Amino acid sequence: MTERLLTYAEALREAQAECLAADPDVYLLGLGVPGPTGIFGSTKGLVEEFGADRVLDMPASEGGMTGVALGAAVSGLRPILIHMRVDFAVLSMETLINQAAKWHYMYGGKMRAPLTVRLIIGRGWGQGPQHSQSLQSLFAHIPGLKVVMPATAQDAKGMLVSAVYDDAPVLIFEHRWLYGLTGHVPEGLSRTPLDGAKVLRPGKDVTLAGFSYMALESMRAADLLADVGIEAEVIDMRTLTPIDHETVCASVEKTGRLVVSDTSHVEFGAAAEVVAAVVENGFSALKKPPIRIGLPPIPSPTTPALADLYYPRAVDIARAALRACESDRQIDDTPPVTPWRDVPDPTFTGPY
Repeated sequence: MTERLLTYAEALREAQAECLAADPDVYLLGLGVPGPTGIFGSTKGLVEEFGADRVLDMPASEGGMTGVALGAAVSGLRPILIHMRVDFAVLSMETLINQAAKWHYMYGGKMRAPLTVRLIIGRGWGQGPQHSQSLQSLFAHIPGLKVVMPATAQDAKGMLVSAVYDDAPVLIFEHRWLYGLTGHVPEGLSRTPLDGAKVLRPGKDVTLAGFSYMALESMRAADLLADVGIEAEVIDMRTLTPIDHETVCASVEKTGRLVVSDTSHVEFGAAAEVVAAVVENGFSALKKPPIRIGLPPIPSPTTPALADLYYPRAVDIARAALRACESDRQIDDTPPVTPWRDVPDPTFTGPY
């Protein structure tokens, strides 16, 4: 297999196209899926390629469309359901939590629910309290659901393919700010395992573990720390359930310090789970208390001025690492390139 540079959105589209082409049991559904913008480009043109009976638009009834997808899954199909924002999936919690997650268990393994749900998270363009939440910890708390958060184009494709062919319900959380990022992506139905973290950068002084977009912010933080003589090891957590504690604990054994960042709230979040596992399994290796980075316990704001204060950035991760390393060095607090538009960089394009 050869590799090409694709954007995150293109990688998602290719994964779906290849699954649709390879397996007649795969189909795609969701509000706006066949539309002209194609869910930020991730489903663009698929209805023309595979037809309206396999790439389905849905009415604005999230509970209804999730029920349709679950019914198809337990009947032997492999549906991919897309919610343009995870906020909308709250309306389908009963179907996902009380039904899909428990189907295999309640029927003694004789019934399966190979349902894949794509859920888009992330800030930007003033989305506010009802369109920019990161609710992955809610779903990760439920036994029977697999929850993954790819941060690279290669993992976006590989994890989506793996999810489609997994017999358990898999929820894929995709951060909106990742869609335009490029990376090397293999051709063909390549798969990324749904159960492992990945070391993105080796280091000896402090471990920076990040979920989804925060893995990229951790890489930027590592660059800032390198400028002041601190070598950070960066880990892309990739999955919440099943979560990979071993990779983080092995890193902390080496560095003795840990900063965990998540796209969601600090309290009761994914970062807290990582910290708890390290304290339980590797307490003796810790030189300083672990630090969690995430959102404060208030709803996400709409205005750019508040958003710039609300969301942590690489500089916040770097400063936490300095505290863990007991360093008196300073990190320059350079503001984002375009803070007034609430976008990660000038390459980011709308509509939202």
